Amino acid sequence: MTPFGARLRELREARGIALKDMAAEVGVTPAYLSALEHGHRGRPGSGLVMLICGSLGLIWDEAEELKRLAEVSRPKVSIDTGGLSPAATELANRLAQRIRDLDDATLAEMLALVDRPAARAAGHRGRRQPR
Repeated sequence: MTPFGARLRELREARGIALKDMAAEVGVTPAYLSALEHGHRGRPGSGLVMLICGSLGLIWDEAEELKRLAEVSRPKVSIDTGGLSPAATELANRLAQRIRDLDDATLAEMLALVDRPAARAAGHRGRRQPR
């Protein structure tokens, strides 16, 4: 499942909307909507995301969250490390090899590390973080 698909399913079910009813309202097949929820389709276009937000009656913050999740929900990702340091290339390759072995807690830690503000991260390059 992708972050978008998981959140879409959660929102739809919380509102008691049947998959076939939402699919009809946004103009896609139930099979396509199911595939989006289960991560078997690539990320949806912004127009479809807006239709889904309307169908769910999402307010600004919830709609922005769903749009953000759509942006980070490509189930097949490639990372171009051309022109980056050897460490960046190694990290990308090791992550590709090991991501299936990482538990949710480790993934959450890694996401928090990646989401740190760039200025803070730049100021701490090469130094250990205090605990």
